Amino acid sequence: MTTMRPSGLWELVEWRAAASPDAEMAVDEHGRRLTFGEYRAAAERAAAGLAAGAADGGGPGRIAAVSWQLPTRIESLVLVAALARLGVVQNPILPIYRDREVGFIAGQARPAMLVVPPAWRGYDHAAMAHRIAGATPGVGVLVVDGALPEGDPATLPPPARPGGAPPVRWLFYTSGTTADPKGALHTDAALMATAAGMAERLDMTAGDRNALVFPFTHIGGIVWLFAGLLHGFAQILAETFDPRATTDVLRREGVTTAGAGTPFHLAYLAAQRENPGDRLFPSLRVCPGGGAPKPPRLHLDVKRELGGAGVASGWGLTECPILSMASVRDPDRALAGTEGRAMPGVDLRVVTPDGRVAGPGEEGELRARAPQMMAGYADASLDGRAFDADGYFRTGDLGTIDEHGYVTVTGRLKDVIVRKGENISATEVEGLLYEHPGVRDVAVVGLPDPALGEVCCAVLVPEAGREPPSLRELSAWLGERGLMIQKHPERLELVEALPRNPAGKILKNDLRSRFG
Repeated sequence: MTTMRPSGLWELVEWRAAASPDAEMAVDEHGRRLTFGEYRAAAERAAAGLAAGAADGGGPGRIAAVSWQLPTRIESLVLVAALARLGVVQNPILPIYRDREVGFIAGQARPAMLVVPPAWRGYDHAAMAHRIAGATPGVGVLVVDGALPEGDPATLPPPARPGGAPPVRWLFYTSGTTADPKGALHTDAALMATAAGMAERLDMTAGDRNALVFPFTHIGGIVWLFAGLLHGFAQILAETFDPRATTDVLRREGVTTAGAGTPFHLAYLAAQRENPGDRLFPSLRVCPGGGAPKPPRLHLDVKRELGGAGVASGWGLTECPILSMASVRDPDRALAGTEGRAMPGVDLRVVTPDGRVAGPGEEGELRARAPQMMAGYADASLDGRAFDADGYFRTGDLGTIDEHGYVTVTGRLKDVIVRKGENISATEVEGLLYEHPGVRDVAVVGLPDPALGEVCCAVLVPEAGREPPSLRELSAWLGERGLMIQKHPERLELVEALPRNPAGKILKNDLRSRFG
């Protein structure tokens, strides 16, 4: 076995299977388990089965891409490795996508195969896939009801060992809600760099057991697969996150890294508070986060009540995942209020509205050059607008970088509320409202107003067992913390839960449509 780090995913699967074949690679909520050695063998059988299907007309052996939309299951992990063994481009699709999004993706990516479950969570994915295939020439459908197709690995050709520049192996689509999703092209090398940097910040070892409880088809799910293979730790899978049932599974399986973002961490805290005298996750080291802003108090609550290092969150995009990330060794101030420092090899800068590179602590658009940067968009016409003249990717996120290199994301360029000519950062207001003891979750959005242009509306999930705070009470709270009166919410809406996408980001367009 080579001691050099593999350059591609299939090489990584082989390398890990040789290094620790009997170590547990994955376990699901039903107690099904898979070792790294078994993972490699299952992937080769599946690759042979898929290749045999290609010989019968329409499988991945003849293609540019395979699109797949499976839940977070052991079979999904095996499929990824099988497609890597075949050397094809794979296109994971979020399970919440329906005809419009999947149809658009199929029309642009032109996969030879669309892999779906028969039905999942009450939706008939197979029927959707056949509708899309019928309207998109050349697209075949594989319905996976449990096991993947299998064949004899001896029939497979030797694995491809490409030389030169890393080839594109991945096509991930952004989870936008107002326009067609954008497809980002990635290499194994880019995802490997992301996984290695993340694992270093979290001090991951072979003894860890990670909570993979969000959609595996998200780019973050694939990054965690790479990280587990690099370091030999196990993934605890949950097909659907249920605050009570999933928490029980994580406890049963001795979770050490309990991700994967604010809504998950809030659920863990709620479960812990139901049994304050009983440590929920005795082996917990850290709660990794990302994908959505976190209330500043969340880290301290998690550290005090759940234990471990608290919340170590990161920031990135589908186009360039995890550009910055906190370390388990960072001070509480940084863990509570920032997204950590730039990942290894990442060059970040803040650019002010007038095009000047900002100084420490000065707000502007965060831009990046990084080894985990996408190779471009599937629609190459989008590339020119995505990068500035110096080759930095325009993230569209507003933020600051302090004198110690810590990144704070303050909002989105498109998420600034303009009230009577005054710019209001929704993230700034949300951060202060999160600290109110009567607030469990909150989003701040701008709503149209004929006199002011926009008004600031706080959409709030009250803390259980407490009287919901009034608008007057929230305004007094914000005033005591020094927020200028023009930035105070002028409208309050109470809801049971905020709408979020699978990455945990709040769907603010849904809130604007509902309350606007």
